[in-house]
Amino acid sequence: MPQSVPSPSAVQATYAATLFDEWIRLGLRDVVVCPGSRSTPLALACAARDELQVHVRIDERSAGFFALGRALVTRVPVAMVVTSGTAAAELHACVAEASQAFVPVLVLTADRPPELHGVGAPQTIDQHHLFGEMVRLFEDPGVARKEATSTWRDLADRLWRHATHGTDAFPSAGPVHLNAAFVEPLVASPFELPDVLALTSTPTRAASGHAGLEDVRVLCVAGHGVTAQVVEDCSALNWAVVGDATALGTVAYFDALLRDAEFAAQVKPDVVVRLGGIPASRILQERLREWKVRTIGFIGAGFLSDPDRLVGERFEGLPDPVREPKADGEYLRLWSEASTLVGEWLATLDDDRALSEPSVARCVVATSGARAVPLVVGSSMPVRDVEWWTPPRTVSTYSNRGVNGIDGVVSTALGVACGAAAIGLVGDITMLHDVSALVDGLGDVGGTCALVVADNHGGGIFSFLSQRTSVEDARFEQLFGTPREHDLVAVAMAFGHRALRVANGPELRSALEAALDIPGLTVIVADVPSRDENVRLHDQWNEKVKSILEGVR
Repeated sequence: MPQSVPSPSAVQATYAATLFDEWIRLGLRDVVVCPGSRSTPLALACAARDELQVHVRIDERSAGFFALGRALVTRVPVAMVVTSGTAAAELHACVAEASQAFVPVLVLTADRPPELHGVGAPQTIDQHHLFGEMVRLFEDPGVARKEATSTWRDLADRLWRHATHGTDAFPSAGPVHLNAAFVEPLVASPFELPDVLALTSTPTRAASGHAGLEDVRVLCVAGHGVTAQVVEDCSALNWAVVGDATALGTVAYFDALLRDAEFAAQVKPDVVVRLGGIPASRILQERLREWKVRTIGFIGAGFLSDPDRLVGERFEGLPDPVREPKADGEYLRLWSEASTLVGEWLATLDDDRALSEPSVARCVVATSGARAVPLVVGSSMPVRDVEWWTPPRTVSTYSNRGVNGIDGVVSTALGVACGAAAIGLVGDITMLHDVSALVDGLGDVGGTCALVVADNHGGGIFSFLSQRTSVEDARFEQLFGTPREHDLVAVAMAFGHRALRVANGPELRSALEAALDIPGLTVIVADVPSRDENVRLHDQWNEKVKSILEGVR
């Protein structure tokens, strides 16, 4: 009997099953699926595998940032499956963030076959290189063919490798895009999968060289991608390490300290070491430009941010506390003592009943550390208040600082909390911007998420910018402040989640503790002073830091 020829539907079902089989072998565990018709072969293929946790989200933009949150926690690629047309286009913001935050995601967009393009077929757009150069690799192999079965595992392996390691020109993790065309009928059973490929080894990076930093004053600036162990190693070398909101164990309150011109002159380093991304602090960048000292970068923490082009030397790998000589310990002591004094003063305010945006950040960070629960911080003011006014973080802290947008932050927090627990800290506009995340919440997997919303009735960051003083009040509120009158507690409850409003510190602390003891999503809306009052509070606190420093000079 001649062997039967499999139908095109069976071929593409086997193709999809092979891709997921290979990715599972490589370490895939999470797949985020948005409902759609054309993506049926991919959706059925991943749902058939018990090794995978399938998260179904109905909104593609929210789904993308949920996947990003899962990838941040697991540190392995997460796959996203969407149908064709605008569904694929909705992932653009997530891909941009993943690209610049170096988060590995497999973007799998379904597509119509070539004969349905350019003829007015519904839900059909040009998805070729849809995300441009933001992806580490784009593959568009066309409709699956039986004679190409030997290439399918290699395709999956190539996408995974580029998501985790990038390219020779851009050796950092990030998103990859597979545009998979499927023909109807879309439902079929796969036949036997092609054989497994031999595993290939991944290249290793060279170890760091000797940077020659003996007995000098070293200021290390750490950002995205720098682990707690790297900070510890740098501190062991007597380097004063300041970092962004996601950095653990760094010298706290550096932004306020550097606003004092005398202290900034006193702590001018001999050498600046750069690792990973950059903090949000503008004053830090200003001081780095003013100092004009030798600046070196280590690229072992990933992409080295250098927008002012201050880095004059680059070293492979990471600082080595064994090979590198120790720097000037007195310099580290100077930073540490100043930071301690500011921290002692701020601690006296923690018992105040009145809430402010910085005090909300301090409470959230304290609870995160005490309960060993990861923290996800929104852009604009929350990430700055965590960076500027909270003690050194001790638990994994995440923030979408690749592109620094407010897109999908609630979804990212839910992705981090999925199957575990997390705290999110966002502003009211950020919550409303991603309100679709509340539709699916934590999904079938469950988990616990306490989402704290600092409700200052608008976009607080703009009150710190020149627009506030140069634009007439009514126009400023219309274009920048953008207050919205929604009751955020009612909004959250309308989606079936627990929600409450708190007006003081004890209420916030109590609400956070209770939320972390109950599965599901709890939205805690914190009433904080007006946006203009928040600016005045920051100014007052910065002036107080200057007076503290005057007392020790």
